[in-house]
Amino acid sequence: MNEAATVTKRDVEQTRAESALLPLVDVVEDAGGITLYADLPGVSKENLHLEIEAENLTIAGEVSLNTPDNLEASHIELELPRYRRVFALSKELDSAKVTAEFKNGVLQLRIPKAEHAQPRKIEIQVS
Repeated sequence: MNEAATVTKRDVEQTRAESALLPLVDVVEDAGGITLYADLPGVSKENLHLEIEAENLTIAGEVSLNTPDNLEASHIELELPRYRRVFALSKELDSAKVTAEFKNGVLQLRIPKAEHAQPRKIEIQVS
């Protein structure tokens, strides 16, 4: 086997360190914009990171499960200690006006539609 094709234990650990769970997400759209709900159990507000760059929204969170010092876990089902998901945002959304609320492990993001994409009523003139 040549060196380029050799996968080391360090390579596997590095890939695993960069891997992340995809949080479950519900997206609800109305006339004024979208509301996104993301389930992030085990993530604290301090370990939650939201970023908008260009037209991408990134949600990332580190899971922090506190185990008492005198106890050791005998079984662990959560192998990846982080969540990460990236969404492409439509140009119809106003990314400068995003609001976020985080409560009980659920992130709620409200992204309003840009003014040019908002429905508007047209007055009819009588002549």
